[in-house]
Amino acid sequence: MKAIKRKKYEEALESLQIQLLELQHWIVASGQRVVIIFEGRDAAGKGGVIKAIEGSLNNRHVRTVALQKPNDREASQWYFQRYARQLPSAGELVLFDRSWYNRAGVEAVMGFCTSAQHEQFLLDCPVFEHLITRDGLILLKYWLSVDQEEQELRFKERAEDPAKRFKLSPIDIKAREQYAAYGKARDRMLKATHAAHAPWFVVNFNEQKRGRLNLIEHLLKQLPRREPPAPAPAMPKLAGKPLQEKIPRGFLIDEPW
Repeated sequence: MKAIKRKKYEEALESLQIQLLELQHWIVASGQRVVIIFEGRDAAGKGGVIKAIEGSLNNRHVRTVALQKPNDREASQWYFQRYARQLPSAGELVLFDRSWYNRAGVEAVMGFCTSAQHEQFLLDCPVFEHLITRDGLILLKYWLSVDQEEQELRFKERAEDPAKRFKLSPIDIKAREQYAAYGKARDRMLKATHAAHAPWFVVNFNEQKRGRLNLIEHLLKQLPRREPPAPAPAMPKLAGKPLQEKIPRGFLIDEPW
């Protein structure tokens, strides 16, 4: 797939981010509770699209959830419990960078849960999602798709770039040989958990910039309501001459740049 030119990408993203801001105004003004789940293969681009969505939004009303593996106490709880604590309040948008679907993906494929736990999840998850959406929460779920050849290129880039190496975990390295198994697990997950009130959407992320634009544009179509920003307030002229900041002696850092 031909890469989209950077200038075209940035112009398109800016337009979409303005619409996202108007969407956020509607979420806040109407007290909606919105959850968007981002799942996909390792290195598919989940973090990048989440940053693109958050970019222009008011951070008081948007939150990204990326939980670490459960501790011993959490592992003893009802599986959905620690995720339920992260669900939004009125007027809030929550973005899950991976979610309760860990059990249908990495846990099932890499042996971090039993087959019985995996099967139970596929039965319980639709019930859980039906409960939270029946209570008024809006839930959308995206799977980011990437071919194995492209995934390998991204792993190589992460391994060679010190600024990206933290993204490459030991689990990612072990999981490289399980590409086909992840595909089978994903297909079972989609079949068992897709519903009108909690739909799945698959987005091609072999070219990440194009994938981000497609996903955000699709997301905006799923939530078509908008609330324009408040009109610009009047800014009366300051009385008197503008003041300079007075910094106490000894507190101002040197300015090497």
